[in-house]
Amino acid sequence: MSNQNSQEGGKSNSLFATIIIPVCFAVAYLIFIFLLGASGNFEGGDAEKGHPLNMLGTIYKGGIAIVPILIAVDLMIIVFSIERLLTLMKAGGSGNTDTFVRKVKSLLSSGQIDNAISECDKQKGSLAAVVRAGLTKYKLVSSDANLKKEEKVASIQKDLEEATSLELPMLSKNLVILSTCASIATLLGLIGTVLGMIRSFSALANAGAPDTTALATGISEALINTFLGIAGSCIAIVMYNYFSNKIDGMTYGMDEAGYSIAQTFNEKGN
Repeated sequence: MSNQNSQEGGKSNSLFATIIIPVCFAVAYLIFIFLLGASGNFEGGDAEKGHPLNMLGTIYKGGIAIVPILIAVDLMIIVFSIERLLTLMKAGGSGNTDTFVRKVKSLLSSGQIDNAISECDKQKGSLAAVVRAGLTKYKLVSSDANLKKEEKVASIQKDLEEATSLELPMLSKNLVILSTCASIATLLGLIGTVLGMIRSFSALANAGAPDTTALATGISEALINTFLGIAGSCIAIVMYNYFSNKIDGMTYGMDEAGYSIAQTFNEKGN
């Protein structure tokens, strides 16, 4: 059951990523054209020739080549952060993981295997699935007279390792997208800024007399790209580190519970 659920979870996550990335790009271009490029954001209602009247218009002036891509990257950061948050909350189960591990260890030390399995069913989530696999194997090999004690312990450890290896990919799924967005968001912002500065100084060089207002406007338009890139990168880095820490905590819980199961059988099993 755990194997099947993990495979289904992996497929759904892959499908989610395949769909959401192009959707983010489509939404970003719609935002750029219809929200940022609205006539009310520019003098004379002309998005191409009029000066921007507000921040939305200024962002629009950053250019169609970079701004929609930056918006799409920022949208992906937000969407995948929410998706990972919901996934890890579900993987953590219905109760506190530390309390769950302590309770299972207590029941295990007193020989209440069935009660420990029931606690796993109540807790649910990835940690509970791994612990349940180990406890089920514990109960099964306890009544197997054909295996030596060392073989029984090895069998329990093997099932725990297999269950852990099935759960971990689901926990870390899509984190690579967040880390990639964190890396490229700033670079895209800098590219947009450089292009904007090139346009601003090129226009200044071609003008008969220096237009400080136009130059200042052009520079502000260029720096908008830097802001969008750095803001998105900061959010992605914070969320990536947060999720990595949560996954490490769950992995530690799996290892701790697994060690307790194998050690208890080694001490008390037949």
